[in-house]
Amino acid sequence: MAPYISAKRKGIHITNLTRTARFLSEACDLVFDAASRRKQFLIVGTKNKAADPIARAAIRARCHYVNKKWLGGLLTNWSTTEMRLQKFRDLRMEQKTGGIHRLPKGDAARLKRQLFHLQTYLGGIKYMTGLPDIVIIVDQQEEYMALQECITLGIPTICLIDTNCDPDLTDISIPVNDDAIASIQLILNKLVFAICEGRSSYIRNP
Repeated sequence: MAPYISAKRKGIHITNLTRTARFLSEACDLVFDAASRRKQFLIVGTKNKAADPIARAAIRARCHYVNKKWLGGLLTNWSTTEMRLQKFRDLRMEQKTGGIHRLPKGDAARLKRQLFHLQTYLGGIKYMTGLPDIVIIVDQQEEYMALQECITLGIPTICLIDTNCDPDLTDISIPVNDDAIASIQLILNKLVFAICEGRSSYIRNP
């Protein structure tokens, strides 16, 4: 991480903002190009304070997202994930049509608990029909399992990394204080804007 650190004061490492700007620009170019070719994105960040900004950013850019808990094998065991997603869709349809409410109280309560669980952990990927083309990860250390699955599958990753992370594990590393919500929002806003612009470019030039 040494090239990504500009100084150390009172035991605290200061991120090199020149590097941050450079790699953020590279990441924005990458996602713009991918979005203009209709590629699919997954945004991952499960820290409590980052959950809402991640959901808002993903919804704004029409991306898939995981913001509560990464379920092991979510990508590497995609066939199992597909079955869970189908179960989720079936339960949502049952709820919308009133089927759950017509069941005995015990069965209805059990299915509602299942639906709540699935909504919590899979709600952000309910429309995902295949593996994502690019994964954006907020906090490399916190989402190490997700990063490892991407590496195993060869899925390109963009990671927000702090001074205690390994930039060599990801395709594009953006050095930033990933404990600061303002930093996370700034980076996400830039990436989301680039994705939205890329999607608009495809619409204008099909």
